[in-house]
Amino acid sequence: MYKKVKPWVDMVELDHKILAFWKKNRSFEKLRAIIKGRPPWSFLDGPITANNPMGVHHAWGRSLKDAFQRYWAMNRRDLRYQNGFDCQGLWVEVEVEKELGFKTKKDIEAYGIDEFVNKCRERVQKFSEIQTQQSIRLGYWMDWENSYYTMSDENNYTIWGFLNKCHDRGFIYKGHDVMPWCPRCGTGISQHEMHEGYKEVVHESVFLRFPVRHGSKEALLVWTTTPWTLSSNVAAAVHPDVDYVKVKQGDWIYYLAEALAKDVLEKQGSYNVLEKLKGKDLTGITYEGPFDELPAQQKTGLRHPVIPWDDVSDAEGTGIVHIAPGCGKEDFQLGIEFDLDVISPIDEAGVFVEGFNELTGKQAADIAPLLFVDLEKKDLLYNIAPCNHAYPHCWRCNEPLLFRQVEEWFIAMDEWRNAIMANVKQVKWIPSFGFDLEMDWLKNMQDWMISKKRYWGLALPIWECDACNHFHVIGSKEELKEKAVAGWDEFEGHSPHRPWIDAVRIPCDKCGNTATRVPDVGNPWLDAGIVTYSTLNYNKDRKYWEKWIPADLVLECFPGQFRNWFYSLLAMSTMMENIPPFKTLVGHALVNDEHGEEMHKSRGNAILFEEAADKMGCDVMRWIFFRQDMSHNLNFGYTIAKEIRGRFFNTLWNTYGFFVNYARLANWTPPNKATPVKERPDFDRWILSDLQLLIEHSHQAYQKYDLKRLVIAAEDFMETFSNGYIRHNRNRFWKVGNVKDSTMAFETLYDCLLAFIRIIAPMTPFMTEEIYQNLVRSHDSTAPESIHHTEFPKADKSIIDKGLSEEMDAVTRIIRLCHSARERAGIKIRQPLSILTISGSTRLEKKVAERFTHILMTFLNVKKLEILEPGTPKPAIPAIYTAKPKFKAIARKIGEKTQALKIYSIEYRDELTEYVQTGKVFRVILDGDPVTLDPDDFVMEERQADKIAFAEEKGLWVSFDTNIDEELKIEGLMRDLLRHLQVLRKQAGLEIEDRITLTWQSKEPLIGDIFHRWEDFLNAELLCIQMKEGDIECNGIDIQLGDVRVKVLIKNAGSQTFDRDKSADTH
Repeated sequence: MYKKVKPWVDMVELDHKILAFWKKNRSFEKLRAIIKGRPPWSFLDGPITANNPMGVHHAWGRSLKDAFQRYWAMNRRDLRYQNGFDCQGLWVEVEVEKELGFKTKKDIEAYGIDEFVNKCRERVQKFSEIQTQQSIRLGYWMDWENSYYTMSDENNYTIWGFLNKCHDRGFIYKGHDVMPWCPRCGTGISQHEMHEGYKEVVHESVFLRFPVRHGSKEALLVWTTTPWTLSSNVAAAVHPDVDYVKVKQGDWIYYLAEALAKDVLEKQGSYNVLEKLKGKDLTGITYEGPFDELPAQQKTGLRHPVIPWDDVSDAEGTGIVHIAPGCGKEDFQLGIEFDLDVISPIDEAGVFVEGFNELTGKQAADIAPLLFVDLEKKDLLYNIAPCNHAYPHCWRCNEPLLFRQVEEWFIAMDEWRNAIMANVKQVKWIPSFGFDLEMDWLKNMQDWMISKKRYWGLALPIWECDACNHFHVIGSKEELKEKAVAGWDEFEGHSPHRPWIDAVRIPCDKCGNTATRVPDVGNPWLDAGIVTYSTLNYNKDRKYWEKWIPADLVLECFPGQFRNWFYSLLAMSTMMENIPPFKTLVGHALVNDEHGEEMHKSRGNAILFEEAADKMGCDVMRWIFFRQDMSHNLNFGYTIAKEIRGRFFNTLWNTYGFFVNYARLANWTPPNKATPVKERPDFDRWILSDLQLLIEHSHQAYQKYDLKRLVIAAEDFMETFSNGYIRHNRNRFWKVGNVKDSTMAFETLYDCLLAFIRIIAPMTPFMTEEIYQNLVRSHDSTAPESIHHTEFPKADKSIIDKGLSEEMDAVTRIIRLCHSARERAGIKIRQPLSILTISGSTRLEKKVAERFTHILMTFLNVKKLEILEPGTPKPAIPAIYTAKPKFKAIARKIGEKTQALKIYSIEYRDELTEYVQTGKVFRVILDGDPVTLDPDDFVMEERQADKIAFAEEKGLWVSFDTNIDEELKIEGLMRDLLRHLQVLRKQAGLEIEDRITLTWQSKEPLIGDIFHRWEDFLNAELLCIQMKEGDIECNGIDIQLGDVRVKVLIKNAGSQTFDRDKSADTH
């Protein structure tokens, strides 16, 4: 027998109940046994960084992954369920440094690289366990005991194999370049990582003079936002085809771009244009550098030429760019092209090295004021101005980056980027713009910088000869052991990480001298990009790997991943086997707060996963995620959660409760042989037909990874099911003499509920499990133990009746339009009206209005239905307008008197409207004071004339006669009273079968009329065995009905026995 259903469900309590049920019954393990050996469906998990507890943004992707895997398991496909943890790299190192209070790399080395690496490993182990428990809390079913870790030996050694293949093709090289550099972390930042760190900041920019040689007080006027780089200036660049001017201002003559002259010069006084010329006319000129006295400058030839550069812009600055090849990536390339000297001023901590006089030992980021003073002494300072611009910051520690000349290791991309792009074309990209973004990245990306001058990460398997600098890339642990000539005993037994791997030496295969491993570790995207191979026994069981790759699905948050994880997966798989690693890639956007603002701990608007789970429940959280268009950022918060719970989950729970409570009263359970659908009434066949369409729709949505589409369809179906089907048919479940009809109603309701919860079970695993256990397992112990062990519903096409569905859709359309008319007229549905007139736009609407007249009259609470021919002209309805104040705009003018205006606009609606319609400024008295108002402060809203409620849509129109006589008024008040009394029954904790006694007290004759005229109806609706008028001294409840009031007292009179065979039809 079904268990009673509470009228309200605690979603959080339900989560914990179901989690305990799954754990006790080993539900996940049993599911794996059910699907084992079935055709595979392969999901490849993008590893979550095991570095901190989850936020709600992590839960979006994990909810999506879980839903799709649950769906395919219900369709009897075998899955691996392997979760991944990203373990290595700066994200972990920076947090460990914070824990230990470290400021620089020197602190790490003093502490001990081995101890630091072990601390990083411990942090990963700690937070991977926390994230595991949080994911379980979310309802995410994975093989948690067999998650992969990118710090594993298998993962690291498989990357060695990849790099070895790259080396065999001649793609690995050591490059000298100027790279973005984090002075705090002491490492270069790759192009892949740069895009994530740009921030809008204000820097002090400087305009300064570069005096032209062999000229008297002639200067190039130059602008820079990075004053520290001026110490290393060797050239200036102009655009050869841009127009420049030679101007005189004060004692100086300046050269600068014509388009910028006015903005730059006018702030410092008047000027005269002496000459116009092209940028190419300036090339070849030489100038005196601003810091030629520095020893580092003296070591160069001090040429300081003006060079042409097509990338110079005349949109900002002065149109003349200072060039310091040791401090900028583009500058460095120009240095190569024009054979310029390279001055590298800073060390890895961003501190000036020897050769820079008083700048030596100072942080580059701190010296701007010192430079400005020096420039002013030399009469080279023209102006200092704040500049708001996007500047790169470290993506992990948020420190501003500097540009520094370094040696790094790269993979050359030109010879195989086309092969990667060919594989990109074989993938289905959702959203589709992902394809364009990935192709654009591949076409324009530079060589892949794979090295980091850090500690916790992949030990690059590059051994460089101490004598001849030739290098060799080791491809496996076995190869290293075979080649090792020293340090193997020290390394053996350790993971391939620093510092242990650093001890191993091999012979140089070119000159025979000893080769040492380079100290660099790898870019962390190598770690995640190899998982297509490292997690699937590629090195040991190739047939097993071929079973699961290419994966059917990869799914991750897409911002940044086109140049990071998606790219590294594609590139590494292209190198390893020249195949795409996945068939479909699904990306989702970012999570913002409910106001659309980015979530940040510093702003106080970030929501941790556990906080959200414990406030709204995981089913509600997941539904928020599934309801969102994945290509757009999601606004997440508790207001949205409350709306979703009320709109969907409460409706589903109430529908489930309605079925169970009435089925208990009727002692109904599903029969072994149900009534054939074709023998059931129209309403049953209609909702069952729509159910089959929903099942078809759900398969398409899951398989096309479009859960928003399914969520909207599920909500629409539940709304129709609850407020359409059940509302009209509820009397069939209660005191019904026709047992066959009651049985068919129960069968239909049961079939729909059971199929519906299986459709949404992958998305809402908790509530659907709770409902399933009561609907099915409570009376059938042979049924699958969990809803997640059942098979996904299959549509029965023989039940689909599109003609009937079209007819019921037309009925629904009519009802919705009628509700709109009532709402516009301000008349509740509980108030009966005398006549409803309908004119359809098609014959179908006229047909259904005639066929379902009784249904429409019942639903719409009217006494008579008048049906006109399609196309009948609508009644002439005079337009009446009301002036509505724009309160937000007016509040800025009248302040605290806004509240008084709100009251005035209600009490003097018509007078206020007349004032506004004159189009002239007018005055009103608010709180005793005259206030001037403008017609622009109001908006004119159309309202319906009295005595009619009208609405139209696409040729269909409906019109109510809103004249309410005494009989209609009494019935309306009765229905309002009935609603209040039903609420009081619930508030008193009465069960649905409990009978009551009711005492009422009122001095109003109208109240007496209601109770006397409608006594039998009220008794039947309320299960009231005694209704009487009397004095109520205590415990009574006052009810306001329009202008009259009544006090009532309800008492429990015991439970009702219910026999469907003998009960009379009183409803």
